Amino acid sequence: MAKTVQAKKRCCRSSPRCKRCPIVLKRLKQAGLAEHLHGREFRLDSSLHKAQLKAVRKRAR
Repeated sequence: MAKTVQAKKRCCRSSPRCKRCPIVLKRLKQAGLAEHLHGREFRLDSSLHKAQLKAVRKRAR
């Protein structure tokens, strides 16, 4: 079953980014691992692995 997540209003700019960060959810959507429902709600793919989430949360320096 897919998990529904609500994005935070703003990015907290922590390193690594938090799991509910809007930027992380946008990256997951672009990778095809999340679906934008409405407003700030996203549905995560059930096949999402821990390593994939870790890669998306990483900050480029």
